Amino acid sequence: MTAFARSLALLGALLMATSATAQSPAPRSGAPEDNLPANITQLTWFGERPSWSPDGKRIAFMSKSFGDAFEIDLANRHIRLLTHYPHPGYLRVQYLPNGDYLLIGARKFEDIENTRFSDQEFWVLKAGTSGPPIPLNQKVSEGVAISRKALKIAWAEDSRTTPSTFAPNESAIYTGDIVYENGQPRLVNKRMAVRAKGPDCHLEAQDFRNDDTELTYVCYRQTPTVLLADAYGVDLRTGKTTVYRRIENEYNEIEGIFPDGRYALVESSREQANPNGSKTIDLWRLRLEPNSTDFVRMTRFGEYPGYKTSNPVVSPDGRMFAFQEGRSADAAGVGYGIFVFKMK
Repeated sequence: MTAFARSLALLGALLMATSATAQSPAPRSGAPEDNLPANITQLTWFGERPSWSPDGKRIAFMSKSFGDAFEIDLANRHIRLLTHYPHPGYLRVQYLPNGDYLLIGARKFEDIENTRFSDQEFWVLKAGTSGPPIPLNQKVSEGVAISRKALKIAWAEDSRTTPSTFAPNESAIYTGDIVYENGQPRLVNKRMAVRAKGPDCHLEAQDFRNDDTELTYVCYRQTPTVLLADAYGVDLRTGKTTVYRRIENEYNEIEGIFPDGRYALVESSREQANPNGSKTIDLWRLRLEPNSTDFVRMTRFGEYPGYKTSNPVVSPDGRMFAFQEGRSADAAGVGYGIFVFKMK
């Protein structure tokens, strides 16, 4: 090898090393909450799955999986319990546009696997009451999309929640409206929006956009080694689907949407040193356009070994988002405190 060739080889090696360093920064020591950037504030030291109130003044969250629902006032940091009654535990709490709370939980706790994936239902807890909540008599797989302007929701069902309707590995997303009759809520106008079959796609609803004419959703994609996720949207008028981000070896679970509908937050394994599906994720901002490449990293908790961030929700004014700290070793959704990220 000539001196010139050796120089080129050395330069190439240096460039590769520089690129690798940029993609996978050296692990940091300690815990991310002890080294927060100026625009991130820790609100609570426990809890998971935050949800922003319609007026932007409060955040509801779960104490833990199969736990109680709480609410924190952002002005004074007072925390109050929402679920003041006996229950087997909830997985999620979110606000309806009218200020009531939509809970996701089972009628009884059997075991973690069956109760989480087969027995979850919708319940409405009226604001200003101590419960108990009112069942909507509708099973749900994972989370729910809620319109910002109407009592419209979207959710997924599959062969575990509704075995009489779906073959193994099949799932579908539905939309429906919550109406109140004599003060009692019920679910009406149930319509299928999209249907899919695994292992290439298992569905979960995320957010409405474009005046509720479109719904963003996740396709969970099972590979031989790890579960991945892709970001999609469906036009609720035509049924046409759009791929917003699908990268062969990346986990990209679309989450909270910005009020104008142009961007969404995504849980992504991109730039992780040892990507492993949802176990190694941080939060990114994605522009919602077909096969989007406008993708910006927002959090870096994953640079601390064993940590991640997840479950982001954007404030009604679009100036902040709330999220949770997670651990790589835990099941998806398990959180260790609620944080707020202020946009610069």
